[in-house]
Amino acid sequence: MTLQNLLKIGRLKPHAPTTQEIRRLLAAAERNLVDARAEIISDETRFDVAYKAIMQLALIAMMASGYRPSTNEPGHHQTMIQSLPLTLGLANTTWVVLDALRRKRNVSDYQGDPIEPEAVSECIAQATALLATTRRWLAEHHPDYL
Repeated sequence: MTLQNLLKIGRLKPHAPTTQEIRRLLAAAERNLVDARAEIISDETRFDVAYKAIMQLALIAMMASGYRPSTNEPGHHQTMIQSLPLTLGLANTTWVVLDALRRKRNVSDYQGDPIEPEAVSECIAQATALLATTRRWLAEHHPDYL
């Protein structure tokens, strides 16, 4: 699957981002990671903000590549995560882990399952790594956004 194929089937829309838009999302992801590390808040909240940072970083990669997810149908989080190998060149093994975190978030949000401390740590670690990868990718491919 390519980004063009995802566009053709309606999972993506064309998008021309602004520098300010990318910078705001990058700053928001960084703030969310700071919040995720605050051990005085619940594991569920820490997990949620780390996951939110992952989504913001995936959105940055997608937008900088000229697209936005279509939010007319469910599944845009899955589309953004699964697009990371196409946008950032992320390894398939990494997006599989990120997708497992997405599923864990859905179960927690919609069924009330608790989030284990190990899942919080993994989500924070993945978000931190994705932030570094996104910054490197932007510096190499879109330095004007930094």
